[in-house]
Amino acid sequence: MKSFDFMDFTDFRLYLPIGNQTEITEEMKITLNNEPLTIDLDSITVERLLELKKYTFRLRIVKINGRLIDRDSYGREVIYDGDTVQVIYLMSGG
Repeated sequence: MKSFDFMDFTDFRLYLPIGNQTEITEEMKITLNNEPLTIDLDSITVERLLELKKYTFRLRIVKINGRLIDRDSYGREVIYDGDTVQVIYLMSGG
């Protein structure tokens, strides 16, 4: 019987006997603008969340757990399970 070094593989489901493979679902629950939201990932960047929700308006600010996120950091700032996210559109008029 051949032995495998499982440290070389990232998905252990490949090595389960047929019929015993289970679906692994990575899921996180956040609060987005005071509404619960479930995302089928274990984390997501601010940039990806804005794309996912189709938030395209340029004049906006984003807060994660009350912390203001710099626009230049949207691709690096990660949102995790349990976080509270606010996307606030800035409007002006007269």
